[in-house]
Amino acid sequence: MLAQRLKLSPIHLGMLLATFGTALFSLKSIFIKLAYLEGLNTDSVLVLRMAISLPIYLGILIWLIRRQAHTDVRLNQFPMILLLGFLGYFLSSWLDLKGLETITAQLERLTLFTYPILVALLGTLFFKTPITAKIGWSLLITYGGLWVVFYQELQLIGDGTVFGTLMVFLAALSFSVYVLLGKRVIHQVGSLMFTSLAMSSSSIITLIYFNTWVGFGGLEVTQMAWLWLFLLAIFSTVIPSFMIAEAIALIGPTQTGIVGTLGPIFTILLAVWWLNEPFGLAHLIGLALVVSGVLLLTFKRA
Repeated sequence: MLAQRLKLSPIHLGMLLATFGTALFSLKSIFIKLAYLEGLNTDSVLVLRMAISLPIYLGILIWLIRRQAHTDVRLNQFPMILLLGFLGYFLSSWLDLKGLETITAQLERLTLFTYPILVALLGTLFFKTPITAKIGWSLLITYGGLWVVFYQELQLIGDGTVFGTLMVFLAALSFSVYVLLGKRVIHQVGSLMFTSLAMSSSSIITLIYFNTWVGFGGLEVTQMAWLWLFLLAIFSTVIPSFMIAEAIALIGPTQTGIVGTLGPIFTILLAVWWLNEPFGLAHLIGLALVVSGVLLLTFKRA
């Protein structure tokens, strides 16, 4: 066991994996923005990111099957896994990338970070879970903070802010549906097996989509773009996806989610330092409110 080899308790190892996984995921928006500066767009970044990561996920999938000697995945579960891969990794990623074309990495990260609120609201609509006072306060605080940052960037960037924020909000909504529908399947087949299957299927869907609607003929990629794409695929997709999955197995989704509140802070610091994005009092207030609102909901679930 990894914890024993590193001479760490499962709790300490889980916290370590959650922290590093969150930090690596936070780099995603930065690498995408840098790839855009090299002349790439939503479709090209998405397909190349998936093409680079697909062999790794397939290799891990084969290793898992051989290691287990059999798989716990039943044939009737594959349609749901395909649907979840489409919602959580293809559609959500495409909408997120599209939004990043017109808004800052800071606003994108804060908007995407509100997905736990959407999960709670969707649970109320479709699974009849009650809306408590804490959910209501969390909703008001989180989206109040998001509005502060949105309004600030609307003054600086203009109309593109509305379209970009809408796209990222829809990405968060798509990911929320994935979270709600995926809980049962992930529990049945295991997080590592599910991640490998869902990411492999979504990568194949992306390749089919790009070949059908865009085409590889006119794709031009600079050397610097390849560097950002490689870092995006390996260090902000493959590695953190398994880190977070293992962290959830060790310390549970609640504690992993609490550590995940560091994500927007990491992204904003990197965006200001690396991309020279503006950061003022409005961004600070918005960040504090969004993180506080999600933390309130997370502790409620605990």
